[in-house]
Amino acid sequence: MSAAGSPVTEGDEPVHGPVQPSGLLDVLGVASVVLDTKGRVVLWSPQAEELFGYTAQEALGEYAARLMVHEEHADLVVKLFADVMLTGEGWAGAFPVRHKSGTTRLVEFRNMRLLDDRGSVYALGLAADQSTVRRLERDVALSARIVSQSPIGLAVLDTDLRYVSVNPALEHINGVPAKEHIGRTVPEVLPCVDTDALESAARQVLDTGLPIIEQSTVGRTPADPEEDHAWSVSFFRLEDALGRVLGVANSVLDVTERHRAGIEAEAARRRLAVIADATTRIGTTLELDRTARELADVAVPELADIAAVDLLEAVMEGRPIVLRPAQPAVIRALAVQADHVTEALGAADPAGQVARYEPDRLVTQCVRTGRPVMVPRVQDTDLVRIARDPESAALLARAGVHSYLAVPLIARGEVLGALDLKRTRNALPFSEDDLLLARELAARAAVQIDNARWYQNARNTAVTLQRSLLPSHPPETTGLEVASRYQPAGAVGEVGGDWFDVIPLDGGKTALVVGDVMGSGINAAATMGRLRTATSTLASLDLEPHRLLEHLDKITAGLDHYIATCVYAVHDPHERRCSFANAGHLPPALVRPGHRPKLLELPTGAPLGVGGVPFSTTTVDLHPGDQLVFYTDGLVETRQHSLDERLDTLLSLLDDPARPLEDVCDLLLRTLHHPDNHDDVALLIARAQEQT
Repeated sequence: MSAAGSPVTEGDEPVHGPVQPSGLLDVLGVASVVLDTKGRVVLWSPQAEELFGYTAQEALGEYAARLMVHEEHADLVVKLFADVMLTGEGWAGAFPVRHKSGTTRLVEFRNMRLLDDRGSVYALGLAADQSTVRRLERDVALSARIVSQSPIGLAVLDTDLRYVSVNPALEHINGVPAKEHIGRTVPEVLPCVDTDALESAARQVLDTGLPIIEQSTVGRTPADPEEDHAWSVSFFRLEDALGRVLGVANSVLDVTERHRAGIEAEAARRRLAVIADATTRIGTTLELDRTARELADVAVPELADIAAVDLLEAVMEGRPIVLRPAQPAVIRALAVQADHVTEALGAADPAGQVARYEPDRLVTQCVRTGRPVMVPRVQDTDLVRIARDPESAALLARAGVHSYLAVPLIARGEVLGALDLKRTRNALPFSEDDLLLARELAARAAVQIDNARWYQNARNTAVTLQRSLLPSHPPETTGLEVASRYQPAGAVGEVGGDWFDVIPLDGGKTALVVGDVMGSGINAAATMGRLRTATSTLASLDLEPHRLLEHLDKITAGLDHYIATCVYAVHDPHERRCSFANAGHLPPALVRPGHRPKLLELPTGAPLGVGGVPFSTTTVDLHPGDQLVFYTDGLVETRQHSLDERLDTLLSLLDDPARPLEDVCDLLLRTLHHPDNHDDVALLIARAQEQT
């Protein structure tokens, strides 16, 4: 309680326990001196001893004017003293005072009249060194000016983290008047900012005294409620001169532009990373479907949650097309990819399916105009223009498709199709940056897709040519059961010059031929056709196998430097034997019941086209049930295994002489011909039968 009977308070709250001293008063060192009506010292504080140099014993009872004032100022002091005592009006100002040491110093005074309960009058003087007062005044003025005019938002929070003061800059940043800050917490003033992290940081600074510098936060304030802003916030603990914690000061700097620049730089880095990834991942082969899948794989999930790659059906067929405004788009789906299981996949066209999209559909608009179509925020009315039909639109709605982007695939000035992108889980709508990335991916992939398309068309032409040159079904033969297969190269579907033939001859004989023109493509297939025709013609002359190969060798030497290998055999069912001649080809396998399969030991001979090398004929007995297996090197040669090892594997698969020949063909291709093999395969199997 105070002398008047009221509780002692600091601010509006009562203080429990002893009142702590003020550090500011200690810094000022305010001295108290009380004089009676005659000007004699009746009270002398310890601060007065320090300020004036006289002890209480030396000062008490002395006339203050004589003790502390030079004679030249005595009249002025007496007058000022009389004015205070007679009128009761206080006096304030700086006055030169004589120190006990003999020096003179300027002292800041506040003088006033006192009246006790007996009616006695006294004069109270409060004094402080003027240089100390002026220094504090300058410090306060500087602090006030810096706070009020700083472009950085500044605030002081008490130990309960409630605003005590804010400067005009923070008013502007927050969009809230200063008076509406005072007494409120940060979450109460800024509900749309991540204030939990800010309060946690402020509490940490209060507890540890260690400042936290430039903590980033993002949110919206009443100053700009429609746009996100970024701020750099720092916290410092405030203490008085005695080390007592007063609260936390924090500075707030709007770094939105820097934040956006960082986001843009990160987006640019991400775009470059995706493009670099696309460069290595798209177009690893000339397979059209695989190239489309690679594009979809790159787009998900970096760019979209669901990606589809579609080509115009006319483009797939090699026909140029220009869509008119009222013309629908007939599109073939090549690839669909999603980063999660979603109903939206049910609305996508399965790979390989051809679908019709009406003229008002967005993908039709994209491929008709050759321009991207972007719907950042998809509405229900947009879904019916995105989907193929109402059922698909309902699936997209349930899947939560909220943003859509279609980018044309353009190569060599021709619109091939579209890259179709949707977002469901990714909450951000497609942006101009996303459009830029999608266009870059589409441009790079379109060239690869176009290359694969033209290659596939050329390859289909070559396959058609080659298949037209090979017998579709082996003819009926005397004394032989025959099965055959032709398999293009696995990984790229490359057509080669492999061929087989079964040629009926006079007297019930049958010629069996397997050959391989070195090289690939249409030229190799065409050369193969010419050699097959020549072989068939020569076979009709009933030549010995080695004689036929000699004639065939001369023909091959004139075919643009092509070289081929060939095994030519003639089966005579009446003699139960088979005659062979070999031109650099792998030997056939003989499968005989009761014996282990083996490779026939034939003179290898030189390949056709070398010229001038003689050939020889070898005759082998062939009894009913015996099998001959003719093949080209694409069946057994690989980069990972030796040829001997692969031939041993071939023989091991021929372990059942009674197995149906069609099954034997399937077994050999399935087991030996690897999907990534870059060579085609011709396979011919003949089993001798009992003559009836």
